Formats: sequence, structure tokens, C-alpha cells
Amino acid sequence: MRTNRVGLLTAAVALAAASVLAQQPAPPARYTPAPGAKDVKAVLFNWFWHMGMLRGPQEVEAVATLEHKATGTIQVDGQPCRLTAYRVSTNYQVPGQRIQYACARPNGQEYKAIEVVSGQYAWDEDVVGAELVAGRGKATPRPGALHERLIRLWAGPQGAPKAAAAGGDKTTVANDTGTPVVTYPIPGVPGAIATATLNAKYMAERVAVREGNIATQFTYGNYQDWNNPLNKVEAFYAGTLVETRNGAAVRDLTTVDTETGNVYVVMPVPASVRKTAASSSR
Repeated sequence: MRTNRVGLLTAAVALAAASVLAQQPAPPARYTPAPGAKDVKAVLFNWFWHMGMLRGPQEVEAVATLEHKATGTIQVDGQPCRLTAYRVSTNYQVPGQRIQYACARPNGQEYKAIEVVSGQYAWDEDVVGAELVAGRGKATPRPGALHERLIRLWAGPQGAPKAAAAGGDKTTVANDTGTPVVTYPIPGVPGAIATATLNAKYMAERVAVREGNIATQFTYGNYQDWNNPLNKVEAFYAGTLVETRNGAAVRDLTTVDTETGNVYVVMPVPASVRKTAASSSR
């Protein structure tokens, strides 16, 4: 009798499970653009796909964070400063970016900075996470740097396709040059328009951003999987990154390594920065 009851119970559970599964909608069909398709949806898909940013069986764009380390030079007070350390931590889902760097001026003097943007706030830190713990560090509001830092975030090798996809019907594609040229608005910067020129592999070789009379250009090359050799995931990033503003050099970087495995990255806004922003908006 007990065996029969167990058998009946097992059968009932199996039938219930089958009924639940039958009622669930089938997963959406995976999108595959037609060969040679040049419409916005196809170009954006190919951009994400060639960058290795599509994840899972349904090939959904799911890159949440980025860690990037580089060498090179950065402009400080109008002079090139040779980098001794450069690390960028980016969160795309709760948009924010922290850039930590140290460099040597032409006279040998060391310069250090931590530049942060999160949402509509920009500030500098003297230590990572300044003021998030009472008495630890100093956060200095930099509202004048907000647009510059947001442009850098959304014109980056990964940020650009994400921003283009978020642009909706404001994002357009032209193919007059033989390779796609994608035009899209920069999130959070009213009036700033980016034009991304893709190469034959659907990777951005140049992103030009115009905001009023300020023209910022980012030039990218040598895309590879720069992750640690033990954690290669075929997610590609630019090996060379050059930034100019109105023709003047701003940053000239060579990638050392990346981490594209969605590590934990956050940029909480210090209370003093929120207070300063609220005061200046009145």
C-alpha cells in the first residue's frame, strides 16, 4: 500500500510540474540579423555580438560592470603626465565611473587624482569612497566636470553601444562610408550627440561627440580579450584609447588588462556632494 501511495504521489507531482511548464510561455526566439542587414537593430546587435557583450542562450546584452587598467599619459594642467597607475571602475546598470590614477609630471613631481561620476553628480576623492564613512577622506564636488565625465563613460568601447541602444528612435545608422556610422545622444548630457564609426568587425574605431562648441573625439584600436589569462571570456576591449578635446590631447592609453566578468562596482554619492548640488540648483 505504501509503495502504491508513493507511486501515486510521484505521478501527481510529475503531472503538476508538466502542467505548470505547459502554461509557461516559450522563451522568445533568439534574434539573428540577416546577412548584410544595415538597419539600426541589426547594426547594434552586430556591435554587441562582435564585442562579446551578449550573454546566455538568448544572447542578451548583460555586461554590468568593467574594470580597466592602462598605461600611457594624461594631461594635467596642460602638460603630459606619464602614468604610473591608471584604473577605471565602471557600473553601467547604475551609471557611474571612478578613475584612479597617479602620474609623473615633466619635472618629476607626482600627481594623484580620483575622479568620480555617478548619475548627475561629479566629484573628486582623496581616498576611494571618501566621506562614506564619517571622518574618512574628503569628497570635493566637481559639477563643472559632470558632462565631460559622462561623455567619457558613454563614448567608451562598451559604453557607446549601450548608449546607442538606449537612444531608441533618436539613434540612427548611416552606411555611406561602407561601414556603419551610428549617431546617438549621450545619456545625461542634453544636446550632446555622438557619432561612432565602426570598423569591418563592428567595433568602434572612432567616437566623436559634439556638445555645443566642445568637440571630443575618442579613437580606439587593437581590440582583444584583455582579461586575465585564467579568465578569458571572449569579451573584447580596445587596446589603445586616445582622447582629444577640440583637437588637444587629453588621454593616450594602452590597455594592460580588463575584468569584464561583472565584478561588484558602486559609486555612492557622498552627502556633501548632494548638498552642494542642491544648493547650486536653487
